[in-house]
Amino acid sequence: MDNIPESSSKGAKRRREEESAGTGADETPSLENDLTFSDTMVALRIMRAQFPHVQQSLKRDKVLRIFKLNTGQDDHAIMFLNDYLNQIDHVVKKMDNKKQGEHQVFGWFKTHVLDSKLEPGIEHQELHSLLSLGGKVKDSDISLLINAGVLTRQLIDPNMYWFAIPSIGSLLKGLAQGRKEIMSLLNRRKYKEMMLSSLEKKRLRMSPLDMRFHLRDLIGSGQLQTNLTPTGLVVQVSKD
Repeated sequence: MDNIPESSSKGAKRRREEESAGTGADETPSLENDLTFSDTMVALRIMRAQFPHVQQSLKRDKVLRIFKLNTGQDDHAIMFLNDYLNQIDHVVKKMDNKKQGEHQVFGWFKTHVLDSKLEPGIEHQELHSLLSLGGKVKDSDISLLINAGVLTRQLIDPNMYWFAIPSIGSLLKGLAQGRKEIMSLLNRRKYKEMMLSSLEKKRLRMSPLDMRFHLRDLIGSGQLQTNLTPTGLVVQVSKD
């Protein structure tokens, strides 16, 4: 650092300030700026090659948790573990203070279950055994975890549970409805396509999520595809 000329350092700082001034803090960048055809293909290939390794590393280091979403599709959510633990604490605080003695199961859940079980699901007997490391487990304890939204039963096998994110129901509803609304909009058009710059300006009636979130979701899942044209990027319903 001592060998960097002062004039060079000041020049770099001035360029950064000019770039920051040229991009207003309140401006929302267009999705098209980072979804050019070539950039998209490169990004997807890099993610496909690297994400499984990054995912396992971050899971193993207990930085992230992966959740299976109950959307009827192969959807998953990724959440920082600290955020998830804070969410659990928030749920416990909202419960009846008169029953605080019953809430010790949440401590067992965080300390013994989440700390050792990294997969999205867990079998009933394993759940019971891990919780028992904290104290005597009753059926009502597991029911409390389910009612709090940190566990949900798998529909196919009632002896299996998915780890869940509390109060995620409204978000999942918005995700499903936003997908449906965008696909319906494009399917009604003659060529089932629309300029990305125009589409991202549309306001969704049925979802609280940002349009660009839904577009990335649908493009990433393969339901939509992008094509680069002389007039800009076009979003089109993928052909079967």
